[in-house]
Amino acid sequence: MNTTKTRRNLSVHGLLMLAAALLGAVSAQGAQVGLDVAMGSDSVLANAKQTAYLRVAMTGHEFRDTSARVPVNVAIVLDKSGSMSGEKLAKAKDAAIMVIERLRPDDIVSVVAYDSVVTVLVPATKASDQAGIFAAIRSVWAGNNTALFAGVSKGAAEIRKFLERGRVNRIILLSDGLANEGPSSPGELAELGASLIKEGVSVTTIGLGLDYNEDLMAALARKSDGNHMFVEKPEDLASAFGREFGNVMSVVAGNVNVAVTCEPGVRPVRALGREVSVAGQNVHAVLNQLYGGQTKYILLEVELEPGTVGTRTPVATVELSYLDMATKTTESLRGAVAVTATDSQALVTAGENREVMEAIVYQISAERNELAMRLRDEGKIEEGKRVLKENLKYLESNGAIDTSWYRDNGSVLLEMDQGGAEWGKIRKNMIKGQYQIKQQSAP
Repeated sequence: MNTTKTRRNLSVHGLLMLAAALLGAVSAQGAQVGLDVAMGSDSVLANAKQTAYLRVAMTGHEFRDTSARVPVNVAIVLDKSGSMSGEKLAKAKDAAIMVIERLRPDDIVSVVAYDSVVTVLVPATKASDQAGIFAAIRSVWAGNNTALFAGVSKGAAEIRKFLERGRVNRIILLSDGLANEGPSSPGELAELGASLIKEGVSVTTIGLGLDYNEDLMAALARKSDGNHMFVEKPEDLASAFGREFGNVMSVVAGNVNVAVTCEPGVRPVRALGREVSVAGQNVHAVLNQLYGGQTKYILLEVELEPGTVGTRTPVATVELSYLDMATKTTESLRGAVAVTATDSQALVTAGENREVMEAIVYQISAERNELAMRLRDEGKIEEGKRVLKENLKYLESNGAIDTSWYRDNGSVLLEMDQGGAEWGKIRKNMIKGQYQIKQQSAP
């Protein structure tokens, strides 16, 4: 056992706890990432167990050299099943060509197309021979069924040929229909996503039209820490691909690991939104990347043992490690947070952190929105409406009445009776909205 290292870690922990006890929260700034650790309020009511919320926010800092960016390794996986014939496939090919034009000669690109079988149109290669790449993409014609799992798996195989932690490794999947060849359940695709993130590969899913399985596409993206988009019309594909490549080219940190250690008397109950693993007092989360100018967070619900009035109690310490994509070195940041017990509800309210409280409201609202959707799926339309009405009141009471999310919930309430394709469209928009809130992904 390395006792010197152990003493050093204990010393750092002690200093963090002391600082948190004195200041309430300790945050840190690195060259590419800022860490902010905060409670929903820095005060809690005394003499009874309390439910509180802890947010660990990570903000990516844009590179100082605005022309700099991380080299990318991207696989574009295109659905060419029969339903993609005509304008859909034509616009998909145009969108793929448009974004590949933005790549540098040292970037890596591969293109895979699938129907009943999978075809590698462009094996993983440097993006220098763009004319040859574009010719291969233009050669695609619509075929038969939808072997989605196999298509993504082949895209991953191409990514692995140039897999490096210093690159942004991304699969961009486009599909307009139901997976009907090979593994095809949301659970099976989620498992694929979970295995890919372990390799440092994220999958962004773009659902086109009204016939794809949004649960499957969102699960694959979520488990791999990618993005998920719903594109209703083929003419909007170029915009969706452009937004995704904008994200890919703005990555500033990768292999992001968050470790939260709750203090004695603090029990981690659950995470809201982003998935985490909980083992006793320890919470761990992994993000594949952070983007410049964007903030991602872990939001934890914790249970606090009763405190006496005036007591300042440490809640948790946080350790964040990440790969700085500019220097290709692993960096770490630490933070800590504490709360004060009080007998005044006014002090609890006065001590609220606005950003954390907003995150809590949105995450709880997203959970309720999802519950309403599941009830509608089960045919319990009136129960779903009741949940949405309660959700609207909840958003109103928390000052979110002027937000697009409030308006989206209101629109769904008015349209819960719709059936067929119209409900399919509403549902896809609901999944997209829930995903953006839970994962803090760009629209």
